[in-house]
Amino acid sequence: MTSLADSCAASLDRDGWCVLERVLDPAVLQKLEADLEAPFTRTPLCQGTFYGARTRRFGALLTRSPLAGRLVMHPLILETVERMLLPWCERIALNLTQAIEIHPGALPQLPHRDQEMWQGPKGTLEYLVNVMWPLTTFTRENGGTRLWTGSHFDQDMAVLPEEEAIVPRVAPGDALLFLGSTLHGGGGNSSQLPRRGIIVSYCLGWLKPFELQWLVYPPMVARRFPPELAALVGYAQHRPNLGNVEGQCPSILLQDDVPDHLPAIDALRPDQAEAAQLFVRSQMGEMG
Repeated sequence: MTSLADSCAASLDRDGWCVLERVLDPAVLQKLEADLEAPFTRTPLCQGTFYGARTRRFGALLTRSPLAGRLVMHPLILETVERMLLPWCERIALNLTQAIEIHPGALPQLPHRDQEMWQGPKGTLEYLVNVMWPLTTFTRENGGTRLWTGSHFDQDMAVLPEEEAIVPRVAPGDALLFLGSTLHGGGGNSSQLPRRGIIVSYCLGWLKPFELQWLVYPPMVARRFPPELAALVGYAQHRPNLGNVEGQCPSILLQDDVPDHLPAIDALRPDQAEAAQLFVRSQMGEMG
């Protein structure tokens, strides 16, 4: 698996996107799509030019189907994402799970970079990695994702020629990964059938996510998750001490009995813990 992660990470570095073929059994996605059929049918069309008036979108997929966790926690995907993001954070976080249905007649989406939701410096770090899981085969005709290869190198370019866009053909079971710094957009659907897909997005663990995971999955929901998944959706601190509850890891909220009063407990990086210990020892020496 490490060699595949190496190859995908190299493609992401070089092109801003890559495709991992046949990394999930298509039968899993068929069952997942069946679980999502009701919200696909009942969710109203989006409002606004960015989301698209001929598009349906809905999130909170971990509560809509138990199979969504198979996508979110896919080992190869997590390994690849961590290679891209861990240089700038201690742990990654789940940014978004969203099902998307682009209907016939939909126009192409405005090209954009997802990292623009955060107003930090651009070009020196990566903020997120997106993973698109097709439920139907993506083509240029049915609105497959448009990507501008190498656009992550020149992030001042807000618009690039449409004819330079690549639309990878990806089928159920494949995973399309692209960086938050890569210019992209959903395609226009000139076919006769809707195009369905699921996007799972991961971001730096110290960022506020696009989808507020701890509200989407409150403690009463998250306590049913495996510990690794609960941590990914926000029930874990990001050292030093970020995202705590009463000075403790928010995973304490997943216990059956949470005390009313808790002691604050340091959650420092090793270098910070060492510096703090050295400082305390120096103060004790002065006092002695």
